[in-house]
Amino acid sequence: MPEFFHVASTSDVPDPGKSLVEVDGEMIALFHVAETFYAIDDVCTHDGGPLVDGELQGYTIACPRHGAKFDIRTGAALSMPAIRPTLAHDVKVENGDIFVRLREAGSGPTGSGPSANSATSSQQTATPSSFFPAQTTDKQDPIPSPEENTQSQSLTSETLSEDIVRELLKQVKDPELFVNIIDLGLIYNVSFSAAPDNSKQNVSIDMTMTSPACPAGPQLIADTKRAVNTHEDVEDVEVRIVMEPPWTPDRMTDDGRDQLGIF
Repeated sequence: MPEFFHVASTSDVPDPGKSLVEVDGEMIALFHVAETFYAIDDVCTHDGGPLVDGELQGYTIACPRHGAKFDIRTGAALSMPAIRPTLAHDVKVENGDIFVRLREAGSGPTGSGPSANSATSSQQTATPSSFFPAQTTDKQDPIPSPEENTQSQSLTSETLSEDIVRELLKQVKDPELFVNIIDLGLIYNVSFSAAPDNSKQNVSIDMTMTSPACPAGPQLIADTKRAVNTHEDVEDVEVRIVMEPPWTPDRMTDDGRDQLGIF
């Protein structure tokens, strides 16, 4: 079993407060809340952002890049764009010194983590506490209903406009979150230009991603082109990826928030 490493003194971290510590070569975010210490990987599972640089509110830390929130007690992902937990670690306090023992991935239930130790205890090893369920990705892409297919076919023959393009793009869903890219707020701009023969239109779409290294990017681009190309008046579709302004959860629609349980 991995050993405990001394990382700090209890007086080094205010209550409430946070600190970045190194444990056996790993960077760990250490938190002090309500006279108790907690430790999780200093990594946002959405895009690798440094969690210790985020805003701490109660037992929740928000990634400074895109606002994904995690429970500091368990590592559970509490809000998108993160859907996977970060790893929580064991903490103990002895005579005013803080020790952390690294846990291995898969050593406990998904979204679980150890309870931390009170700063006033003389010696007590962390034990599992309440678990917070993280969102999972074992869903299947929904099969379009006959009504959805009929609506899509109707859109492809209507007069081409930005509203029609955005309706078509509601067919394109993030493969991890299963929310369409319109409700996620990924589409910044839609513009048109006449094709060379003036019989159809070229469509240009400015799209962003929830992070610069979003692994779903190539699929979303291809699906976006495919959905818009179904319209009978479209000659070609260009998708431009833009990262300014950066995406934040505030860009989501109310429907998108409801689907992800964000209130």
